[in-house]
Amino acid sequence: MAIFRQYIAPLLVVLIFLLALVAVSARIFLPADMAAPAPIEDANIKTQANQNLSLLYLQRQ
Repeated sequence: MAIFRQYIAPLLVVLIFLLALVAVSARIFLPADMAAPAPIEDANIKTQANQNLSLLYLQRQ
């Protein structure tokens, strides 16, 4: 158990940190249009359309 606590657990923490660092740093190499946050307008329009269809379906019943 001491081996896990002294060697393996710290190694796992460092590896997870390095993986997160690489994932965050990868945004530097993305094209400018992909580095921006994803647009949410399309999702809102689809959600509203689904709600309208649900209301129409409920009114028919």
